[in-house]
Order: sequence, then C-alpha cells, then structure tokens
Amino acid sequence: MNKLLMHPAAKPVVFLLCLLPFAWLTYGAFTDGLGANPAEFLIRATGDWTLRFICIVLAVTPLRVITKANALARFRRMLGLFAYFYVVVHLLCYSWFDMGFEWADIAKDIAKRPFILVGFSAFVLLTPLAATSFNRAIKALGAKRWQMLHKLVYLIAGLGLLHFFWMRAGKNNFAEVFVYAAIIAVLLGWRVWNYATKRKPKPSAGARGGSSGNEKSLGRSSAG
Repeated sequence: MNKLLMHPAAKPVVFLLCLLPFAWLTYGAFTDGLGANPAEFLIRATGDWTLRFICIVLAVTPLRVITKANALARFRRMLGLFAYFYVVVHLLCYSWFDMGFEWADIAKDIAKRPFILVGFSAFVLLTPLAATSFNRAIKALGAKRWQMLHKLVYLIAGLGLLHFFWMRAGKNNFAEVFVYAAIIAVLLGWRVWNYATKRKPKPSAGARGGSSGNEKSLGRSSAG
C-alpha cells in the first residue's frame, strides 16, 4: 500500500479525483443537467462536498494508523485545501445566486439567520488553516503552534454539521444529517480513544521486577 501511495502519479491522480465533483457540477450547469432549480442545486451540492472533504480529511489519520499506510499523510494537505476550495465555491454560489453579490444584504442575512452565521463561521475558521498549509507557515509558527491551530478542524466539522442540520430542518429531512453525524462521531471518537489509550500509564519494568521479587521473598518466608 505504501509503495503504491508513494508512486509519483499518486498525487496527480488524487488531485484529479478531488476535482471530479466540481467538473461534474460545471458540466451540469452548462448542459442544464441540474434540475428545475440549478442555483439551489449548486449551493447545496458544493456545501455537501465541503462536508464530505472535511470527513475525508478527518479520516486520514485513523486510516493511516489502522492500516499502517503512513504514506496517506502526504495527501492530507491537498485534501484540506480541496475542502477549502469547495467551501469558497459554496459561499460564492450563495453570494451570487441567492444574494446577487449585494454585500450589505449578505451581511444582514448572515447576522439574521443562525444557520448561515454558523456556516460562515466555519468558513472563517477554515481560512487560516488553508492559509498556513505550506511549509514556510509551519516553520514560521513552529510545529506545536501549527498543530494547535489545525486542531480547529474538529470545531469546523461540528459547525459544518450544525449548518447542515439547520438547513435540512426546514424540510424535516434528517437522513443524511444522521449519516454525517455518525461518521464525524466515529472519527472524533477514535481520536479520543487513541489519546486515552496513549495516556494510560503502563507498569514499568522496575515495578514489575520489584513485585516479582517481593512475591519470591514472601514465598521463601512462608516456606521457612
């Protein structure tokens, strides 16, 4: 697996696969293939793909640890940037098709409607993660601070899920919400479990040896 993932063609292939949803939506827009309300379809679809890419990014570490395919880590940055790409397209579709790029109206809409405020907050938090997804930023921030900043992805996932929930609540359609909630819960739950497992104290060799020695002494004492 690692050998395949390290192949020079692996990154270009993953890049093209990540672009496929955008290509499909673009083709559908130009060929009238997005249904009766293409504007709404584009807004919803780009939002869906943003949440999917966030789930994919969160899945990289568990998959890397479980399968021991360490080469998966080399795709995480690209996947994260594609999550940002789709959220930018999502925001542009909303600003264009729903609001006609009327910035004052957009600001009022964000402040007035909680589900849009939550979605916009996720976009704002995702922006510094995208802006620091290169080696110079890691060196400038330092590895620890960079890692702490990028833990915001957990909060972003929660906000994205809440945005999706409120959006579907208007039509009382929660089936997909439960699917995404389950996926995110498993991915975050694995991290909690993994962290707790690593933090669990293990008995030292000295302690084990001391215990064994005490048992032998007790045994000899009883025999005597």
